[in-house]
Amino acid sequence: MTMPTVLTVNAGSSSVKLRLIGNDNSVLRSADVAFDPTAGSVTKIVDSLRSFGTADIVAHRVVHGGVDFRHATLIDADVVGALRRLTPLAPLHQHSALQLIAAVGAERPATPSVGCFDTSFHSTMPAAAATYAVPASWRTRFGARRYGFHGLSHDQASRRACEIAGRQLDATRVVVCHLGAGASVCAVLNGGSVDTSMGFTPLDGLVMATRSGAVDPGLVLWLIEHAGLTPNAVRHALEHESGLLALAGTADMRLITEGVSAGDAGCVAALDVYVHRLRSEIGSMAAAMNGIDVLAFTGGVGEHSPEVRRRTCLGLAHLGVTVDDAANDRSTGDSTISADDGGAACVVVTAREDLSMARAARACLSR
Repeated sequence: MTMPTVLTVNAGSSSVKLRLIGNDNSVLRSADVAFDPTAGSVTKIVDSLRSFGTADIVAHRVVHGGVDFRHATLIDADVVGALRRLTPLAPLHQHSALQLIAAVGAERPATPSVGCFDTSFHSTMPAAAATYAVPASWRTRFGARRYGFHGLSHDQASRRACEIAGRQLDATRVVVCHLGAGASVCAVLNGGSVDTSMGFTPLDGLVMATRSGAVDPGLVLWLIEHAGLTPNAVRHALEHESGLLALAGTADMRLITEGVSAGDAGCVAALDVYVHRLRSEIGSMAAAMNGIDVLAFTGGVGEHSPEVRRRTCLGLAHLGVTVDDAANDRSTGDSTISADDGGAACVVVTAREDLSMARAARACLSR
């Protein structure tokens, strides 16, 4: 049976990746369009799509699906309403995705649209990993729990990592490090997520480009109660003025590693903090699976920063993770960088969320 072609619409915080995936999973057309969630940007994206030709399905990346959307889902008015109510939990991305769902739907009204949710992949997390120790009323009334994000990337990267390492996905312990402007780590056991670093929102976990990652909630309360900051001011600072930007004065890891080589104290501190948190989270993910067979790096930083990979793996020898420096220096994706010592495989994976989206959208229609 011939697989349907899929148009994937992947809305990020500053760009939209458009891919037309053929029935053999080849990329027939592609475009990356700068995106600011304004009417002008949406129009430019719709104009770009007119050159893509027809598709059997449109697959939209949606960051937050809450507890209701455990699988890719056909989009209708009820689904849009439910996603709109989740916008406060992922404000950087959810609003953009909803805008594009409306615009692309108006342009291609006869083509079924499917929502592919970053949170869905983490719906397999056990209760011990997903539950916050907060009042029961918060958990039942407000949905206070750990959802996890970057699921589309973790899904595809874990599959591809096993292919590169020559392992069977359904019998392997994989830790995936999705390192981009947003960053998270995921423990993938036998193909399913069992733990991840992001929680109720995409603000938790690792140090990111402009996001703080995990901070003591008591700090947030103190800033509001005693420092005179408003909740909006704290939220904006943690989302847009923190992370690498706050530590080094730039959110660009390439500039930070260059600064480290030049002896810039701020860049040195930023990279040290970034790698320390990353190592800690990798160790936590390995503990959730009683070990690690494959460590995968993906995303802009994960694929293109040998220095981040090298420094991270230097602190993971106790988990059997070591790298070959020459292989690490030349890798930019889809390759092994492990030292040949029989330990855990270490691989670099080219980010392909579009393949995960296409697979999920096809499965949705087949159901």
